[in-house]
Amino acid sequence: MAAGLKTVILLSFVLAVGFLLIILSCALWHNWLPLLVALTFVLAPLPNALFSHCGADDFAGSYEGGGPVDLGRFITSVVVVTGFALPIVLAHSSVITTGACAMSIIGGGLVYGTILAYSAAFKQDDSEFD
Repeated sequence: MAAGLKTVILLSFVLAVGFLLIILSCALWHNWLPLLVALTFVLAPLPNALFSHCGADDFAGSYEGGGPVDLGRFITSVVVVTGFALPIVLAHSSVITTGACAMSIIGGGLVYGTILAYSAAFKQDDSEFD
């Protein structure tokens, strides 16, 4: 399925709403610590993208996820869990309010979901015969 212009427009709108929620969670309560959530969710796909090409072997009959690929997935999952847990910990310790916590979690989920949807929609197959 080829991703078209409507897909790009929808993903950019969802990404803008996600960043808006994160920035509003900071600006409305005059505390800029929830902005760290945006940083964690933007950096979350990076280890998976870097390590995804380390385990591929041209002569292997089937795909076996090697150690580097699993390490990249593990680091990605740790960063994603940190992005969801950081606002909860900050709200529990009364550093941010629960409203800022909820807005930053929802905004961070939208940002990370948009990054995943973009990478899935525009993934290129490595086929020589197409």
